[in-house]
Amino acid sequence: MTEHVAPTSLQDSMPLQTNTAPLPAEHPPVRWGRIGVLLTNLGTPEGTSYWPMRRYLKEFLSDRRVIEVPRLIWWPLLNLIILTKRPGPKGRDYASVWNTERDEGPLKTITRGQAEGLQAAMGDSVVVDWAMRYGKPEMDKRIQALLDQGCDRILLVPLYPQYAAATSATACDQAFKALMKMRWQPTLRVSAPYHDDPVYIEAIATSIREGLAKLDFEPEVILTSFHGVPKSYLLKGDPYHCQCVKTGRLVREALGFSAEKMRTTFQSRFGNEEWLRPYTDETVQALAKSGVKRMAIVAPGFSADCLETLEELDGENRHYFEDNGGEHFAYIPCLNDGALGLKVIETVVRRELQGWL
Repeated sequence: MTEHVAPTSLQDSMPLQTNTAPLPAEHPPVRWGRIGVLLTNLGTPEGTSYWPMRRYLKEFLSDRRVIEVPRLIWWPLLNLIILTKRPGPKGRDYASVWNTERDEGPLKTITRGQAEGLQAAMGDSVVVDWAMRYGKPEMDKRIQALLDQGCDRILLVPLYPQYAAATSATACDQAFKALMKMRWQPTLRVSAPYHDDPVYIEAIATSIREGLAKLDFEPEVILTSFHGVPKSYLLKGDPYHCQCVKTGRLVREALGFSAEKMRTTFQSRFGNEEWLRPYTDETVQALAKSGVKRMAIVAPGFSADCLETLEELDGENRHYFEDNGGEHFAYIPCLNDGALGLKVIETVVRRELQGWL
């Protein structure tokens, strides 16, 4: 039987629609007619010990959109050196920010909260789910779960305000790989980057105002730190750098700060290749050495706090600042699953669902 599944709020007021045409006795039941929204983020290991970290790093660093080094060079480096040495130190880093109550990384906790908050905001007009590009919950399983609930139209929402091939594009790749295995594919939409969306810019600006108001000092400099990528990606045509710079400028203008007071930097580089500049860690150290005593950092490119914000920015860079003469340092949290963050996600989702709802 082909079954049309009405939203829950309508099921009491309208009969269940079915296809009354004769069907073969062996025809499988099919549910259809609902809209799904799948929030996606990068991913997190399932644990902080060696083997969970190794599995996560292997999946992440094997992605050709993340690492564009030729396989002949990268494969031995990854399998013989990086995956032997890196899981231990990275596991300790994750342990420092781990949600011990739920036994999971903070990114998983927050992304779940974002999905639950969006579901509450949208009501039963859509079915909201969430997935990770690397690790669990796997994207193919969550797409199948939406299909099983009758969602034959799905909006994929990569939770990256700025587009990059190593983030947004690889999330799409994974979703399309899942569809390649399906007999009846859902109709799939992908939300656009929202790096200059007025609602997003104002949410970031408001979160900074609120964060600064809680401090007992006034920062001399505020850094807007974005995750870095190799400079070669920019030269090949990736728009990520331009979108980050635009976000930084729009947020600065919304707050009325000068370019000297609020600066854009890039973090999280590794390897010997040149990455997008200026580097966050070098900037933090240089500011402290130049006599800056008070500073703050915000990470508007991350929709949820994670290892790169909690451990790298609020941990490592705090130490860089204080060890080089700085006195007062603050990290202003991401939008996460609070009211401001949920307003941005809901705005993006409702915009992208036009014509479906």
